Amino acid sequence: MDVEQYRLIVESSPNMIWRSNLSTECDYFNKTWLDFTGHTMAEEYGFGWAAGVHPDDLDRCVKIYLDNFKLKQPFEMDYRLKRYDGQYRWINDRGVPFYDTDKVFFGFIGSCMDVTEKVEGQRLREMAQNDILCQTYNRQYSHQLLVEVFNQARKDGLPLSILMLDIDGFKLVNDEHGHCAGDIVLTKVAAVSRREMRGADILGRYGGDEFLIGLGHTNLEAALMVAERIRTAIEKAEIVVSDTTTIKVSVSIGVGCLRNESTLDELINNADKKLYEAKLEGKNTVKG
Repeated sequence: MDVEQYRLIVESSPNMIWRSNLSTECDYFNKTWLDFTGHTMAEEYGFGWAAGVHPDDLDRCVKIYLDNFKLKQPFEMDYRLKRYDGQYRWINDRGVPFYDTDKVFFGFIGSCMDVTEKVEGQRLREMAQNDILCQTYNRQYSHQLLVEVFNQARKDGLPLSILMLDIDGFKLVNDEHGHCAGDIVLTKVAAVSRREMRGADILGRYGGDEFLIGLGHTNLEAALMVAERIRTAIEKAEIVVSDTTTIKVSVSIGVGCLRNESTLDELINNADKKLYEAKLEGKNTVKG
């Protein structure tokens, strides 16, 4: 196959192809790239292509490119690139170093694909599953996950514990410091709780200022230890709610351990009853 045939293949590739030289500047873009951006080769040449990258992605995009160029190692990244019609589209870009026949490094070659539908689909799934404020699962999705864990635990005779966590006096935080401060507290409590959990444990925002934590393969004794660790860590945490205000909060936690419950909701209700007892005993406590 001669050079002209290679050129025709690259030009007609459905992927957007680019090449950079030893200066790190790009000196070639195929027809697919130029048709996508609506620019000429001269406009994209060097670092001209970077003008089309979304401002929020540009610094990260350039850093990944230059860091890997320096190391002469392949990279992959997603970023938004402006299409000819002015719409930003998510691009998956894979770059690899290339060498001549004598194995002398000549620069990089990259191949890009429009993956907007895939990225946006994933984001929609995440929005449907997650509590955006607290960066936890939402009530519906955490319940869905825990049903699977609950059924498996019953089938295999494995221990399973549920923690119901509620922020003490949360209404006062909103009343005295405002709802923005309340949001900060919720976020902090979720983050501190997550740090005290294992990676496989399930953390969901159950509603308002209440969180649900699922601890698989965990008996009551171990669950009480986890709950106490979370309670103590939150009690010690200093939460900055404004430039001049730092507050502290406490939580009450009810612990339920799988015994003869036939449904997950029964187990959650048992943990919720223990939470109510913890509140009655003066708050900032664990009850199991």
